[in-house]
Amino acid sequence: MEIRHLKLIKAIVEEGSITKAIDKLHLTQSALSHQLKEAEYQLGTPIFLRTNKKLVLTKAGEKIYELANEILNKLTETESQIKQMVFGEYGEIRISTECFSSYHWLPSVLKQFHLLYPNVELKIVTEATHIPLQKLLENTIDIAIVSDTIKDNHIKYTELFQDEVVVVISENHPWAGKKYVVAEDFVNEHLIIHSLPMETVTIHQYFLAPAKVSPKKITPLPLTEASLEMVKADMGIMSMAKWALQPHIKNNPIKAVKVGKNGLKRKHFIATRANETYPDYFQHFINFLQNEINLQWNI
Repeated sequence: MEIRHLKLIKAIVEEGSITKAIDKLHLTQSALSHQLKEAEYQLGTPIFLRTNKKLVLTKAGEKIYELANEILNKLTETESQIKQMVFGEYGEIRISTECFSSYHWLPSVLKQFHLLYPNVELKIVTEATHIPLQKLLENTIDIAIVSDTIKDNHIKYTELFQDEVVVVISENHPWAGKKYVVAEDFVNEHLIIHSLPMETVTIHQYFLAPAKVSPKKITPLPLTEASLEMVKADMGIMSMAKWALQPHIKNNPIKAVKVGKNGLKRKHFIATRANETYPDYFQHFINFLQNEINLQWNI
């Protein structure tokens, strides 16, 4: 018997009818009937009993079906192993972050990784944004990129990079001559943020809230470009990662001002499930992220 005969028998049993088996195997009815007769001729005994327009396995058929499962599963496993040897590892990595600003740099890095590991599918799970650690623990994602960590024995953190958050103002803003701003400077300002709640906003969490300062007005605006246009028009100020601001600051009438005398620094981490054994390509991906970001931004 040939592999095609085993696939045929398996399809008839599992699809439950000749018609469905025809669709699955992309055969004509005459071709399927011919192959089935071939298989029964090779065995010298019927594989199916035809009762009430249904095909029921004979005792010999049950043995062949059991063998078909064993051989075809082993064949699939071996093919996968050979492909892995030749083309690299196969799999997927589901990723999310705690804020949308990370999606400015993440896709380009993922593209570079995909060139090296074309058989590893990278999925950005945007619905997990803002709550990536929760989704990590729920196994909705495999990797969370965060700066706001929580203590949990089920989560392992690997440092990714450190960046600096600055305040973006127009060139005509009263702060334009300042070397840095303090929390009290924000009392009469209109602060434009990416999204609520405020507890997820870095400048509030680590700078304004500890000083018990709240800006006069706060506006959530999820589009970075729109926020920058408002800043240029002297309609507000915003906070932003220094590296993310660089492409915008060159040709626009805006300035970056340091937050606090020592600057507002934050670390970003890759979070994974602590008690899970990940495939090797996960560690390759983590190492790639660290190296690629350091090369791109020299941070």
